[in-house]
This record gives sequence, C-alpha cells and structure tokens, in this order.
Amino acid sequence: MSTEPTTQATDAASAPTVLTTRRKPLADRIPVISQLRRSVGLQRVMLILGLALTIVFIVVAVFAPWIAPYGWAQQSVDGVDFGTQQPPNPLNIWGTTVSGFDVYSRVIWGAQTALLAILAAIGFSIFLGIFLGLVSGYFGGWLDRLLVVVADAIYSLPSLLLAIVLSIAISGGRSTLGSGILSTALAITVVFVPQYFRVIRAEVVRVKAEPFVESARVIGVPTHRILVRHVLRNSTRSIPVIVTLNASEALLTLAGLGFLGFGIEATSAAEWGYDLNRAIADASSGIWWTAIPPGLAIVLVVLGITLVGESLNDLSDPRLRRRRRAGGAA
Repeated sequence: MSTEPTTQATDAASAPTVLTTRRKPLADRIPVISQLRRSVGLQRVMLILGLALTIVFIVVAVFAPWIAPYGWAQQSVDGVDFGTQQPPNPLNIWGTTVSGFDVYSRVIWGAQTALLAILAAIGFSIFLGIFLGLVSGYFGGWLDRLLVVVADAIYSLPSLLLAIVLSIAISGGRSTLGSGILSTALAITVVFVPQYFRVIRAEVVRVKAEPFVESARVIGVPTHRILVRHVLRNSTRSIPVIVTLNASEALLTLAGLGFLGFGIEATSAAEWGYDLNRAIADASSGIWWTAIPPGLAIVLVVLGITLVGESLNDLSDPRLRRRRRAGGAA
C-alpha cells in the first residue's frame, strides 16, 4: 500500500500557515477621497460644497493668466483708458477701482496671490512642525521639555500682530509680491508650528511604544530609518485636517495685512485685502462694485476651506465612526 498521499497530507498539515493581509483600495487611502466615501447626509453635502469652492479657487489661481482679461495693474487697453470708479460695462464687466484698475482682473489675479501665500505658509509650518515634533516625541528628555515650553509660549502670539511686525521688518510695510508673501508665511509659520508640533509629538509618543518599533530597535535598524519608515508614517493622520484649517487662517492674515495697509503694493500684485481697503470710501458714495467682488471672494474661499476642514475633522473622530457603524448595524 502506498503511503504517498498520507505523507503529502502530513507535510501539508505541518507546513506553516501564511496569512496575507489585503491592502485597502487606493481610494480608501487618499486623505480627502477616503473621507468623502465615508460621509453621509448633510456631512457629505458640506464636504462636497467645500471641495467645490476650494477646487474653483485653485483652478482660478492656477489659470489666472488665461482667465483674467487684463493685468492686475493695467489701466488701459488699445490706448483707451478704463477710467476710475466706472460701473460695470462691456470693457470692464465688474467695473473699475478708484485707481483705474479692472475689478474682475484684480479678483482673478488676487486668487493667485492668495494661493501662493497659503502654500508658502503651510509648507514652512508643516516642515518645521513635523520635524520638531518627531525629534521631541521620539528622543524626549530635556530637549522635549524645552520645545514644549517654547511651543506653548509661541502659541499665545497673535498671528496678525506678528505679521504686521514682520512685514515692517522685512519691507518697511511696503511689500512687493515676494516680501508680502514671505512676511505672511513667516508669521503663519511661527504661530502654527506649535499646532503641528503638538499633534505630531503626541502621535510619536504613542507610536514609539508600539511593538513593531521596539522590534526594529532590537534588530538594529538605524534610528533615522525608524523615524521615517515606522514612526513618521504612522503619526500624520491628523495633518490634512490641520492643513485645511490653517489655510483659511493664512488667507485671512494676508487679507488683514492688505486691509491695514501693510500688505502688497497694488502695482506688485493683486491682493483682496488691499482692494477692500481702497473700497471703503467708495461704499459711502454708493459705489458697490469695488468692494463686493474681493470681499465675496474672501468669504467664499474661507468658507470652502473651512467646510472641508470641519468635515475632515468630524470624519477623523473615531467616536463618530463608531456611532455611524452602530447606527448602520442597527
């Protein structure tokens, strides 16, 4: 009698069982798309509305040279002057400002200035905040205590006041496009780094106690590889939420600088806060078209970014996820 089938069965039974983990679909791993797929009801409506407003803002900013009919400081076309404070007409569909600039073109170009300021501010904040939080939370000790105290002290500084001081220090209060964006970005960076620092530090303190990090230390994985491949990758879940909330604050800081007279000069770039400042006197004279477009642009962009941030914040709350699952099971 042949024992080959019995031997094969014994070998199969004694062979180690290989467990394979199924990776999540790509759509469930992309930050905003995954939250959109999980959202329901009013929450989904708010997220979609916020995304729509934000996408329109980004598209207008990127394609401003092709969308705007004139330059941000252009006052004539084909030898014909626009005139000052002209109502909407075929040549200037949203009218002109007190300086003779086309309102529609100023609003379109202002989106590009706002996007540059937001990207610069958030880029600086993320880099410094994540780096300091990673180092502080992983190594601990006196460096951790020092960074926590400094972060708490900086967090109390008002961003707009700091932006005014930096604007005067960098450009004497008369900013070009580069210096205006730089002063705003530095102000937002200094004030918002503690937010990224706190979130990343708390996550790093939690993640570094996990068994897979301890195993990496035991087998001799270099420290920088542990920080990047194991700790950092598992400590950035809340970053998209903070980014969206800080983007609206960056825009409001830039507009506040321009409104107070410490922003970007009109001939250097278009900026919504500056245009609102110049339109104050027009409002008392019944000239509405110089103030409503830039003011409405600020409101819509801040609203869109805020809706996205608040929706992501709600969807990232594990308590809300548990309640939604419990409701679905019921």
